[in-house]
Amino acid sequence: MRAKIMDRAATVILTLIAVLIIGTLVGLLGFILTQGWHKLNLDFLTSPPDIVNAGGGVGPQLFNSLYLLVLTMLIAVPLGLGAGIYMAEYAPDNKFTQFIRMSIEVLSSLPSIVVGLFGLLVFVNMTGWGYTLFSGALALTVFNLPLLVRVTEDAIRNVPRSQKEASLALGITKWRTIVSVILPAALPGILTGTILAAGRVFGEAAALLFTAGMSSPNLDFTNFALNSPTSPLNPFRPAETLAVHIWKVNSEGLAPDARDVADGAAAVLIIAVLIFNLSARWFGTWIYKKMTSGSN
Repeated sequence: MRAKIMDRAATVILTLIAVLIIGTLVGLLGFILTQGWHKLNLDFLTSPPDIVNAGGGVGPQLFNSLYLLVLTMLIAVPLGLGAGIYMAEYAPDNKFTQFIRMSIEVLSSLPSIVVGLFGLLVFVNMTGWGYTLFSGALALTVFNLPLLVRVTEDAIRNVPRSQKEASLALGITKWRTIVSVILPAALPGILTGTILAAGRVFGEAAALLFTAGMSSPNLDFTNFALNSPTSPLNPFRPAETLAVHIWKVNSEGLAPDARDVADGAAAVLIIAVLIFNLSARWFGTWIYKKMTSGSN
């Protein structure tokens, strides 16, 4: 009888905790969306900001956030995937490997402001690039690499070893086994880590203040020259992102509708992250079915 009471009590407590977490999340998202919903229109999403006058938008900042996300993932995902595969399948169990794991743990615990200062020193000053999208992408790669490495390593280690052994027993090489057997089985876990890293990129502000900058040039979306300062595709130009713009408007905004702009930008940021997460999960599921021949 006592065991049944404890079981019911634990079930009730865990259910209440889950309801509390979900309620807090829904309440937070609802508050942000209701505060900024009235600003969501095509003009707000496409027009540039106005520091002094009312009616500014977040068009360049939204594009910069998306472009920075793409640049960061193009750099971080291959590095994180490769390092995770090495740590899970090739790294010997010795003190050097333990040192690498400890270094990854230390790096993952660094505050983003410290990563930003490191990026300012190395990617901004030492390289001579200045405040650029590429500097911001490299800083965010440093920020997210430990997460991607650990998630990839754990996902690969959680794949049943019998699958690997069966593949090797058929005479398939180790690398081919990793690519065709282990990675498809580990894809859901790797995808989850990638989505988490992408969400951190989209919402990061502190590290970008010191690397990508707090301003953006007047972009000409008909100019696709990578070396033009007004080209949206130029990775070596300053780029204020949505998260940085929200901070800047709240702290330094002079426009009479600065609070409304910040609320609208926050709503756009939340919606963009939700859309990206849902799209990434759908794409990951589709890729997983293709790689495992699970689709009809």
